[in-house]
Amino acid sequence: MDNIIFIGMPAVGKSTVGVVVAKRLGYHFIDTDIVIQEEEGRLLKEIIREKGIQGFLEVEDRINAGIEANHTVISPGGSVVYCENAMEHYKEIGTIVYLQASFDTINRRLGNAKKRGVVLREGQTLQGLYEERVKLFEKYADITVSEDGKSLEETIENVLEALEKLS
Repeated sequence: MDNIIFIGMPAVGKSTVGVVVAKRLGYHFIDTDIVIQEEEGRLLKEIIREKGIQGFLEVEDRINAGIEANHTVISPGGSVVYCENAMEHYKEIGTIVYLQASFDTINRRLGNAKKRGVVLREGQTLQGLYEERVKLFEKYADITVSEDGKSLEETIENVLEALEKLS
């Protein structure tokens, strides 16, 4: 259980916070969106365009469930919480940290969700996606760190303090 896995909405800072936490702890860092692109040989948006959302989620589940790591901070995409095999794997190999932010914060940070590569089903709003995913983030989280009204440095310190309390 020596890995740290960040979950949360797009634009919550999983990769940004993850890189700094990895540096501060002397851990490795993996952004699984990059791993997916490398293994599939194309961009995430191209995979979604070619395979559809369900096909993308199958790829995401397979690749995340196959991540082997030690002393590593892992930052998967926001949709990983739909991937049961991946989330079971992450529960087994590490501590799951949910970076929580209000809908208003996410909406402000994201700007155009489609351009950012957010996986929205036909007719789904960002608000609907947020409400759907929050339940899953809460289900899988070992630790929840709220970002609302916090600077990047405060979020990082709060994550490190919460991890310290667990150990």
